[in-house]
This record gives sequence, structure tokens and C-alpha cells, in this order.
Amino acid sequence: MLHRILLIGFVLVSCGCGRSEPQVSRPAVAAHVAGFEQRFTIHIGGRPVQVRLAVLEAERSRGLMHVAALPEDEGMLFLFARPQRMSFYMRNTGLALDIGYFDADGVLREVYPMHPYVEDSVRSAGSAMQFALEMNQGWFGRRGVLPGAVLDREAVRAALVARGLDPDHYLGPAIGSEGRQAPVETRPSPRTAPAPVR
Repeated sequence: MLHRILLIGFVLVSCGCGRSEPQVSRPAVAAHVAGFEQRFTIHIGGRPVQVRLAVLEAERSRGLMHVAALPEDEGMLFLFARPQRMSFYMRNTGLALDIGYFDADGVLREVYPMHPYVEDSVRSAGSAMQFALEMNQGWFGRRGVLPGAVLDREAVRAALVARGLDPDHYLGPAIGSEGRQAPVETRPSPRTAPAPVR
């Protein structure tokens, strides 16, 4: 009898050991990797761009590292769950880029140049940024996308859904679902003027 009780106890303990977190299957990981490579058309200040979404922590950490070239109207959009002061650097990134910081409403507030392989952080001046867009250096100036331009949040929402991610986690409820209105484009103030773009 004692032998049976010990055996049952051992089986129960063995089954209960290990991770309590759900395991991510290899196909699910592969789907997210494939999703990271997908391009989505999103308008910024009325200009269409093809972007990859860097949403998951590993994607944001990787960013455009080891990318040899970007087509002119292609970039990477980084999404965060909450507004914050942002900071990016160029480890293992051989491209000359510009980074645009957007607030939670999708309004472009700041643009800065980023130079290949420079690991000094390029910080946002504002502490309430939620999105960052990396494009080829000079793109914002060449395309006339200046502070005050608005990111098409509904296109971002659709892209997140296509990736199988929860858009409400990054964007909040859909526009109109809680009385929110789409932001209007505004003129940049001297405080939000971009750094010189060469």
C-alpha cells in the first residue's frame, strides 16, 4: 500500500513539474518570423511607405541590423504598448537612417539622423512617444514628411491583425469606439522641429 501511495505521489509531482507557461510551438515561432518579414503599406502625412513592423521585443531589438540596403520608400515601424521617452542606436546597422518619433496619436513630433554603426543613443526629446519609424537618411525631408504629419493608425491596426497580434494592446480601442477622434495635422512648433537632415 505504501508503495502505491509513493508511486502515485511521484507521478503527480512529475506531472506538475516544469513550466507553467504555455509553450510556443515551432510553427508559431516560424509564423512570427515570417510576419516580421512582411511589408505593409502605411501612409504617413499622406505619403505611402512599405514598412515592416517591429512589435515583439526580439523584433525591436533586431530592427534593421545586418540589412544591406532599403528601397527608397521602405522602412521599419517600431511599436510600443505605452508612450515613453525613446532611445535608438545603430549597432550592426550599416545603413544611414533617419528616425521619426511619433506620439500615441500617431503625430510625428521629432526626426533625427542616425549614422552607420554609431552606438551613441539617439533619444527623443519628448517623453510621450509610442512609435518610431526608421527610413533611409533624408527620406523625411525629401518627401516633405515633417513634424505634424500623421501616421495612418488604422492601417497599422490592419497590419497588426494580419500579423495575428492584438492591435488594442498597441493602439488602444479603434477610433470611434470610445469617442476618440482621429488626430488632425498640425504645424510643427519650434520645439518639435527636426534636427537638420542632410
